[in-house]
Amino acid sequence: MFGKMREDFKTVFARDPAARSFLEVLLCYPGLHAVWSHWFSHFLWNHHLKLMGRICSHCARFFTGIEIHPGAKIGRRFFIDHGMGVVIGETAEIGDDVLMYQGVVLGGTSLEKNKRHPTIGNRVVIGAAAIILGPIVIGDGARVGANSVVVNSVPPGVTVVGVPGKVVEDRRETIFNLEHGKLPDPLIEALKPIFDCQEKIEERLRQLENYLKSPK
Repeated sequence: MFGKMREDFKTVFARDPAARSFLEVLLCYPGLHAVWSHWFSHFLWNHHLKLMGRICSHCARFFTGIEIHPGAKIGRRFFIDHGMGVVIGETAEIGDDVLMYQGVVLGGTSLEKNKRHPTIGNRVVIGAAAIILGPIVIGDGARVGANSVVVNSVPPGVTVVGVPGKVVEDRRETIFNLEHGKLPDPLIEALKPIFDCQEKIEERLRQLENYLKSPK
């Protein structure tokens, strides 16, 4: 347990340049508090104390603004940056070294009591307010852009943005920075052929006007 806590401290300092001291991290990082609380609530859940697990999870939600169902499975070195509004469903599974920003939802799309929430691979980065729905798989090393809505499985090592989420970049090496300013806009990419065609038509119209105005 103490080894995992040390790992979590190191993860905060590695991922958040605003972290200045161990005391500050211990007292002022709700994402860390939510993960630690989940250890206890998940232990209760797995030992048939489901109501107590839910109460523990509910208290953590009250104090941190982060809702993690005690049935969710979370790997090592999971870091929630800021965290307010994060929701992680009962059958969600999260791998190791995952970075998640505020407002992320790992939600379900079914009322059946089976696997209905996403599975997140290792080293995945999920941007602010991204919504991932259903029993889909986000592959190892993938990145999900802010405000994206992902409803289909994502291959390893790609970047997904938009509503619905579309692959805009395929990069196999592990990258934890999600530089949104450098991500392409899928809507603009889809409209680009139309803009190009419009420019060609306008150019032909200008040539036709010049021809009609020229002396015969």
